[in-house]
Amino acid sequence: MNVFYNKEGVGDVLMVILADAPRAEVTAERAGAVATIFHHERVIGYNIFEASQQFELSAVGPVELTPELVKKIQTVLADNGVELVIDDIDYSPKFVVGYVNSCEKHPDADKLSICQVEVDGDTLQIVCGAPNVAEGQKVVVAKPGAVMPSGLIIRPSALRGIPSSGMLCSARELALPDASQEKGILVLEDSAHTGEAFLIGR
Repeated sequence: MNVFYNKEGVGDVLMVILADAPRAEVTAERAGAVATIFHHERVIGYNIFEASQQFELSAVGPVELTPELVKKIQTVLADNGVELVIDDIDYSPKFVVGYVNSCEKHPDADKLSICQVEVDGDTLQIVCGAPNVAEGQKVVVAKPGAVMPSGLIIRPSALRGIPSSGMLCSARELALPDASQEKGILVLEDSAHTGEAFLIGR
């Protein structure tokens, strides 16, 4: 489950994303202030309109998922005749500080690197195309399930046949103020703590 809000870019709509699907195969059904989003007959999300009247929202992009927010979403949906029941919600932060343990060139792509990145006491393999990625860096990792400020949902994938779980982010991709337009990931200070949440859109 991911929650996204960008009043200036999208409008006063809280987007609740349960699953991804091709846009051409998506339909919607409106009930009051809520539109239920379907992929064929499966519910994959909700749009809650006039969201600022129902929620306290300061984020631009991904909204931090908390039990309190989920309860409020369920209440608003119920008030509009829609039921949301989810038993297993991952409340862990999706943008975290990672440490690049190793970085090797992709065997089939000169501009790609295969990185082993430590996060949350675990190691993720991430294929990265940034020219400045290197072993020993502290970086911002968008874990699977993260929603980028652009609306892109990060999914496990394979790049040129190599599995990749997550993305190493640039300042521009994170929509940080005064972000450099040059290609390359954001490299953090050594004082950043591996595994801690990295807040964006603030």
